[in-house]
Amino acid sequence: MNILKTEIEGVVVIEPQVFGDNRGYFFESYHFERYAKEIGLEHPFIQDNESRSRYGVVRGLHFQKPPYAQGKLIRVVSGEVLDVAVDLRRESKTFGKYVSFKLSGENHRQLYLPRGMAHGFAVLSDDVIFQYKCDNYYHPESEGSIAWNDPTVGVDWMVPLDKVILSEKDSHSPLLSEIVSPF
Repeated sequence: MNILKTEIEGVVVIEPQVFGDNRGYFFESYHFERYAKEIGLEHPFIQDNESRSRYGVVRGLHFQKPPYAQGKLIRVVSGEVLDVAVDLRRESKTFGKYVSFKLSGENHRQLYLPRGMAHGFAVLSDDVIFQYKCDNYYHPESEGSIAWNDPTVGVDWMVPLDKVILSEKDSHSPLLSEIVSPF
């Protein structure tokens, strides 16, 4: 397993060791003790989520407010996304900054996000199956979001504006400057 640190403290890209032969491939996608030691997991994952989306879908930027904040371990089973994390931790030197990475069923990369991040992704392939583990349960009353196209954050989603597909909720999210960060 190769761990790549990012500009945002605590956010890491994980490149698992993939064993392939004429039958296909195998890799260990999660091992609590190893991940706790290698990337500093503080909480075990207790909920798994999966979504399927088509090209141009942008989901996010979502977060859960404390005490229901969530750390996430993200991966793509098939297809490709641009995965985005925005630092919402007020005391962080990277508050309001984002990092983005291409995750795909081909590259097997994972992204770990500690609590205090807004998260979103854009589908770059025809369709995608997207999975993530959470270290806290989803709590609807604690849900928050910031606008996917907030100009102060400045995410390049790699999808032409006329091809972006949003949920009703995501099309009305506030700007980062309009929320009080709960972190």
